Amino acid sequence: MPITDKTRKLLWGRSGNRCAICQKELIVDATKGDDESIVGEECHIISKKKNGPRYKPQDEDSYIDSYENLILLCRIHHKQIDDQQSEYTEDKIKDIKSKHEIWVKESLETGTIKPLRLRRVKGEKTELLFRIGSGKQLFGIIDGMCGLYNDHPEPENEYEVELFGNFLQSLRDWGDLSSDLEPSEKVKAIFNLSQMLKELEEAGFWVFGNTEKQILEGGVGGLSNWHIGYITIARNNSPSIINLGDKNNKNNA
Repeated sequence: MPITDKTRKLLWGRSGNRCAICQKELIVDATKGDDESIVGEECHIISKKKNGPRYKPQDEDSYIDSYENLILLCRIHHKQIDDQQSEYTEDKIKDIKSKHEIWVKESLETGTIKPLRLRRVKGEKTELLFRIGSGKQLFGIIDGMCGLYNDHPEPENEYEVELFGNFLQSLRDWGDLSSDLEPSEKVKAIFNLSQMLKELEEAGFWVFGNTEKQILEGGVGGLSNWHIGYITIARNNSPSIINLGDKNNKNNA
């Protein structure tokens, strides 16, 4: 079970966009030629791998990717806590996390740090969603996304419940994992998404999508861009579908 959007927002928000050990800012400002760089890492306190740091076989999968088992660190200190397991025990890391979040909370209350929030940008707002014709096109929307908004029609039977649910869950899972995928794994993900698109089309549904750049502001860092994906499932006879006259993108919602 991948880290959910809610868990990720809680982790970054309560950590103030800072490493819990060195309090280094975890988003590097953009340059003239490049976007911001996110150098923070969402680290597991108890590893999900059997030979990983502080692994406990009795821990359930639902706990592994939960907020309670995650700490936000810079890359240097992520490596340090995993290499020095005797020094950085489960209890010590949780204590570090707790003290850091108290510092962030007190800084917010005194006005030292402004609350984190996402802001939509004029000129960047997504007005139309375009029909998605391939798994590669779909993966391009969710690759590296920081959040996903999705919608679907009211299911009319159990088959549609499973069809919509499996598709949207796969999107979220692949999106969360995209930054860690090897090239061969990305090819498999694209193929998997293509097959799911075909299944939806055979059942009478089309998929529409687009991206939007929003701004993350507040915390202890500067402004940073956040990649947001929009995905909608629609019945192929939906009145919300319009033809804009583009032969390459006939259908838009």
